[in-house]
Amino acid sequence: MRDHQSDSDFQPNPLPEATDLHQPEVDLLPESKPSRRIPIGLFAGISAVLVLTGSATAWWTWNFAARNADPNKTAPATVQPSPVEPPVTNIPTESPAAQVPDPQPSSPVEEQTAEVYWLDVNAEQLELVATPVSLPTDQPDEALKVVFENLLQGPSEPAAFSEIPEGTELREVTVESDGVHIDLSESFTVGGGSASMTGRLGQIVYTATSLEPEAKVWISVEGEPLEVLGGEGLIVDQPMTRDDFEQNFAL
Repeated sequence: MRDHQSDSDFQPNPLPEATDLHQPEVDLLPESKPSRRIPIGLFAGISAVLVLTGSATAWWTWNFAARNADPNKTAPATVQPSPVEPPVTNIPTESPAAQVPDPQPSSPVEEQTAEVYWLDVNAEQLELVATPVSLPTDQPDEALKVVFENLLQGPSEPAAFSEIPEGTELREVTVESDGVHIDLSESFTVGGGSASMTGRLGQIVYTATSLEPEAKVWISVEGEPLEVLGGEGLIVDQPMTRDDFEQNFAL
C-alpha cells in the first residue's frame, strides 16, 4: 500500500535559475505564429503628428519666401523666339530715269578777232594797214601770241608788206597790269634805214594794242629793254602807246 504524504510534507519544485532561461526557443510554424495588431488609437495619433508636421513645414516655407520676395521684381517674361527671316539678296532694281533738264539753247558765241598791221604805200608814203585775224581763244596772252605769229610769218596779200626782218622770233608776249610786254629776238634790230626802222616799230606797237588800243607797250630784245633801234639811233621810249608813236614818228 502506497504511502501517502501529507499536505504538509508536499514541497513545490524549485524554479529554474536565470541561466536556465536562455534556452533555445522552439520555432513555431507560420500558421501557429501569433499576429501582432497595432492599436487604432496609436495609428490615429501618428497620422495626426505627420499632418501637423507637414502643415508647419509648408507654412514656414511660404512665410520665408514672402519675406524675401522683391516687390520690384516681376516674373521673367516669356521670350518668344523671333521668326527666322530668310536672307535678303540684293536684287538690282531699276531706278527711275533721272530727269535730265532740257538743254537750253546757247547764245551764239561772238567770234573774237584781232588785227595784224602791215605796211602799204599810198601816194609814195608808208601807212599801216590792218588785217583781221580770228582768235581761237579769249585769253589775252594766247590771243596776242596767235596775232604775233601771223605778223612774223609775213603778209599773204601781195599789196601789203612788212619791214620786220625775216627770221625774227617772238620770245615772249604777256599781258600784265601795266601793259603788254613783248620780247623779240636779235634779228628785229638788223638792217634797213630810218624809214624801215620806223615802219617795223609801228607794226609792233599797233599789233600789240589790237585788243586794247589804249594799252602801253613794253618792247625788249633778247630780254633787254629796247632803247635805241638801228644804226641811225632811233630812240624808243618805254613804254610806248599809239599816241606816242604818232607824235614822235612820221611814216
